[in-house]
Amino acid sequence: MEIDPTLLEKVQGENEEFKKLYQEHLDLKHRVEELNKMNFLTPEQELEKKTVQKQKLKGKDRMIEIIEQFQASPS
Repeated sequence: MEIDPTLLEKVQGENEEFKKLYQEHLDLKHRVEELNKMNFLTPEQELEKKTVQKQKLKGKDRMIEIIEQFQASPS
């Protein structure tokens, strides 16, 4: 998902839920990247990776909803 940086900044400034979700999304993204760098994952790490990916996707879906609502509302 590519979001216009100006729109992203505006939504973050005006919507606290979005701001929180965006930061969580970045944190989860970094955790997935850390796990991807490992040569071998234990079964627990594999499960963590799948769980983190699902959380990240759920948050992303909610952020898209918020952006769509934001764009639909009169400025």
